Amino acid sequence: MENGDVPENANEHCPGTLSESAGKADSCQGCPNQEACATAPKGPDPDLVAIAERMATVKHKILVLSGKGGVGKSTISAQLSFALAALDLQVGLLDIDICGPSIPKMLGLEGQEIHQSNLGWSPVYVESNLGVMSIGFMLPNPDEAVIWRGPRKNGLIKQFLKDVYWGELDILVVDAPPGTSDEHISIVQCLQATGLDGAIIVTTPQQVSLIDVRKEVSFCKKVGVPVLGVVENMSGLAQPLSDFRFTKITEAGGQNDVTEWVLQYMRDKAPELLGLIATSEVFDSSSGGAAKMCREMGVPFLGKVPLDPQLCRAAEEGRSCFVDQRCTASAPALKCIIEKLLQNQGLSQLAMENGA
Repeated sequence: MENGDVPENANEHCPGTLSESAGKADSCQGCPNQEACATAPKGPDPDLVAIAERMATVKHKILVLSGKGGVGKSTISAQLSFALAALDLQVGLLDIDICGPSIPKMLGLEGQEIHQSNLGWSPVYVESNLGVMSIGFMLPNPDEAVIWRGPRKNGLIKQFLKDVYWGELDILVVDAPPGTSDEHISIVQCLQATGLDGAIIVTTPQQVSLIDVRKEVSFCKKVGVPVLGVVENMSGLAQPLSDFRFTKITEAGGQNDVTEWVLQYMRDKAPELLGLIATSEVFDSSSGGAAKMCREMGVPFLGKVPLDPQLCRAAEEGRSCFVDQRCTASAPALKCIIEKLLQNQGLSQLAMENGA
């Protein structure tokens, strides 16, 4: 609406919360929001002007969302940032998961602090071309719980956007909390006017996750955020056969570790098996998984990433999964997804400029 959003419980003919007549018009009489609308500041949010000025040096902005927690969204955000930085792009990673900031650990930055200069808050840098900002850098104790209501969370998000000095960035990746709550509304409202490229949505294959991801897609459509694509994470367990442990169940119900015997047997009898990747379904994907959901909802499907213990270890150790050969199951899948993402119309020019 031209004069601002209309609350769901507003009276008929509501003039809008940002209208000069909000709370004062005849149609406002008896509305439960009347007093709040009448006393609220009117006109454009002055913070949005400061945010637009700060974001003017950021070419592209991508949100990473999920409908449900625990699907590996922050892992995808971290590895996406590592990969983009490896392409010699100037990358920023903003963690707006206020209550559960995982990004400092996943980037190997635990214990780091934010520093201020005359230009604003300085990001914490992994490399010279990969800067990170998170509330995790501001907590005196990593075990400290952040117990904030919506307005305070929104205030910190605005502060991150208008006070952090990123410098010239090719791309800013924003790791959001799961769901469609205050933080999501706030980040969209703040970034839309500055040119938000869109959102990547992360899910796991089973219906219990996809139900919530459908809501996330619906949210993006309602607020006008393009869905750049959906990633199906933890799409089956996959790891080299030689990384498995093997046990034998005894008659008493105990377990004997026979890993070394099995590996030695394969070395002697079938050494070619040691180079195979073994896969197994972890979550039920009989309903078609994320690919089917994407077809039904008309959004791009970026691909599948297997549940790879080596990728989990890379996240725990705060390192890129692309720098060595340990993540043999997950790194190629992530690379294909990132290549597909960079073929997006809005990001293709960025990829060409940097030879990606």
